[in-house]
Amino acid sequence: MSPGLKTQDTFVVLNDKGLHTRPATELVKCAADFVAEITLSYRNYVVNAKSILGILMLAAEKGAKISIEAVGEDADKAVAALVKLAKNRFNIKY
Repeated sequence: MSPGLKTQDTFVVLNDKGLHTRPATELVKCAADFVAEITLSYRNYVVNAKSILGILMLAAEKGAKISIEAVGEDADKAVAALVKLAKNRFNIKY
């Protein structure tokens, strides 16, 4: 892993029910595809994007603005994929 590559971005939770178990699972699955260390920040919490329990601890409701930071060789691709996933409502259809 090249520790120098660091990428940041944000996304807004669009799902009516917020970032609950199903969208959190999709987020973890997506993050797991990358070697970069990925963290999510919301309010005063910073959690590992590859940890479902960490994501659920954020208790992010609809409209929450989540910051993403990734460090590693594929950091830019990881952040882009997570932002795209969020824009697609984590592939959840109600």
